[in-house]
Amino acid sequence: GSCVSFLDLLINNKNGVLFTSVYHKPAAEPCVVPFISDHPRHVFSNIIQAALLRALRYSTTLDIFEKERRSIRLMLLYNGYPSRYIDTNFRKFFDRSLSKSSMIPFIANENQFLVMRNTLLPKLTVKERETQHRIAAFSFDEEIDNQNTKEKTTGSSTISKQNKPTKFANTLFLHYTHEKRLHSLKRDIHKIYSEIFQNTIGIDFRLIVGHRNHRNTGHELVQKRPPPTMLKPIPLPDTIKQKHKRRLVN
Repeated sequence: GSCVSFLDLLINNKNGVLFTSVYHKPAAEPCVVPFISDHPRHVFSNIIQAALLRALRYSTTLDIFEKERRSIRLMLLYNGYPSRYIDTNFRKFFDRSLSKSSMIPFIANENQFLVMRNTLLPKLTVKERETQHRIAAFSFDEEIDNQNTKEKTTGSSTISKQNKPTKFANTLFLHYTHEKRLHSLKRDIHKIYSEIFQNTIGIDFRLIVGHRNHRNTGHELVQKRPPPTMLKPIPLPDTIKQKHKRRLVN
């Protein structure tokens, strides 16, 4: 048979039957965010869930999926993920399709695999849902704008847009850089805010506290664009110009 890869999908043709699996580049390293990294806990769980979901959606048969599942487990162990933590997240993913008598998560037979795969295939990923929401919101706003332009004049439609209620009205956003030692900071900020603004107008505002991750080493040490001074040509001294002219003459 013959095979061809497209992005992270490998398509294999065996006697006219197509089989798909996850494609790994030959130079790819089994590296993900290390478990000792100072990231929020949900990041590590999402890495496992996303890897299993991709393996399940791309694997045509149970045998192909089991090989990819073992590769995922070895990759996680290589990056310092505890075995118990891996098993817990595997069981969360497989849910009812697991054999309850085994300590190691697995799917019992091919039928269970096909049922689970057919159940998860139609479900949209997070990025696909976000894309659909953006498209739906854009089309909805476009329809409203078209109706306003037909029914009202330009001035009245402008006023209606300005008076349109926003989703985050009366909302305060506060972000901080995530650190493991600050795990209770969100709760503390909400507590302080409610105590200080208890009997004031500020209590009517909704406080949303979020966090951002540390910038990695690549962002800290590498600049995408060099400074303008480095891009300007440096004029050569007169001595070098004269030597260059002599060489051309000779």
